[in-house]
Amino acid sequence: MYTNPSQVFAFFLLVVTACRSGEQKDLIVGGASSKETTVLEKLDSIRIDYLGNPTVHDLDPVNRRIIFMDHREFSEDIHIADFDGNILQSFSKFGDKPDSYGGLMGTLKLTDPNRFLVYGYRGFLTFDMEGTLESLVKYNDFHVPSQSRRGMGYGMENLGQQYLFIHQGPPPQDLKEYHAFRLFTLLDPQQGTREPIIGFPEESRFLNGNHFFFPCWFPVFTVDQGRIYAAFGVEPVIYVYETSYPFALVDRIPLDLPNYSGYKGSEDPSDIRVLGMCFISGKIENIKKMGNMLLIGYFPGYDEKDIATNFENKTQEETEYFQASMRRKYLSRIAVVDSLGNVLNDFVPDGLDPSSMLLRDGQLWMMEKRKEDQEQDYFRLFRVGLKVEKN
Repeated sequence: MYTNPSQVFAFFLLVVTACRSGEQKDLIVGGASSKETTVLEKLDSIRIDYLGNPTVHDLDPVNRRIIFMDHREFSEDIHIADFDGNILQSFSKFGDKPDSYGGLMGTLKLTDPNRFLVYGYRGFLTFDMEGTLESLVKYNDFHVPSQSRRGMGYGMENLGQQYLFIHQGPPPQDLKEYHAFRLFTLLDPQQGTREPIIGFPEESRFLNGNHFFFPCWFPVFTVDQGRIYAAFGVEPVIYVYETSYPFALVDRIPLDLPNYSGYKGSEDPSDIRVLGMCFISGKIENIKKMGNMLLIGYFPGYDEKDIATNFENKTQEETEYFQASMRRKYLSRIAVVDSLGNVLNDFVPDGLDPSSMLLRDGQLWMMEKRKEDQEQDYFRLFRVGLKVEKN
C-alpha cells in the first residue's frame, strides 16, 4: 500500500530545506561534521502483488502510475500499476505483431498521464495506457545496439524537447577510436533523429592507452538545473557538462570513496583480466542529485587478494563457493557527496538496491532488494529522502 504519514512533513530536511538553513548549508558544502550525519530515510512505500521477476522502467508520482515489465526468454509483458498497488493494465508488444517494437533499445518512459514512449528497434513508438499504438516515428538510420541496459534508474532523461540516453554504437577498440567515441545520444522522438554527443574527457583514464572491455565505461548520468552529471563505469569521477551545444565540460568532481578499487586497464590486449576485471572492479552504478548533494550508488570492487584468487584455477565447487563468499563480502553502497566531492556518509542501504535510484518530480524512489534466484509474489518500491541526524 502507498502510505504518506503526516510526520514525514516534518522531515523536510529533504535537501530543499537544507539549502535554506545556514547551519545545514555549511554541512552540505563543507563536509560532514563529527556531530551530524546525512542519511537516507524511508518515507513512503508501494507494494505490488506480482509473481515473477519485474523490472520497473518508470514511475510518475504526480499521476500515481508505475510502468514495469517482466523480461522472460520468450515474452516481455508490459504492466501499468497505480500507487495503491493495483495492476490496471497488462499487455505485450513483443514478437511478431503489427504494433511490436521489435526489440527494446532502452527502458520505457512515461511521457504524460495517458502515454508512454518505447525506444525500440522499429523506431520511437508512443502507446496509450491501454496499449494502443498512437504513433510510430522511424529512425533516419538504424543499427543494432552494441549494448543496452534496462532497469530502474537507467532510463532516458529529458533534455528540453529531446531525451538524453547512452550511445549504443560499436565500442572502441584502440586509442584512436576511444578519442572519437561518443558516450551519449540525443534522441528526438518527433523527428526520429539520434545524435551522438560527448566524448571521454582528456583526463579520463579511458584515454590512457590501456585496454578495457566495454562494460568498464558504461555511463550513468542525471540531469539537474542545466547540468548533466555523468560517471563512466570504473572511473570514480563525476563529470559535469552543460545541457546545450556544445555540451562543454564545466566541472570535474573526483570521488574519494572508501576502499574503492577501480580497474585502470591493461597494457596487454590479450590479458584475460581485460574481460574479467570489468565484473569485479569497483564501478559507479547510479547518480542522482538532490539539492546540493549527489547520491552515488557504487560497487566498491574486490581487493588485491581477492582479485588474485578470482583468477586462480579452481574446481567448479571452489568457484561457486568463492563467488558466493564474494557476494556476501562486497555489497553495493551509497555515498552522499557534497558539491566539492566530500563524502558526507557512505553506507549499505537497508534492504534497498543502490543501482535502482530513480528521481521523478523531486521524489527519489528505490527498489527493495529481492532474494537471489527466487521468484517472489510481490515487490516493493520505497520513496526515500535525505535527513541530517545528530550523532
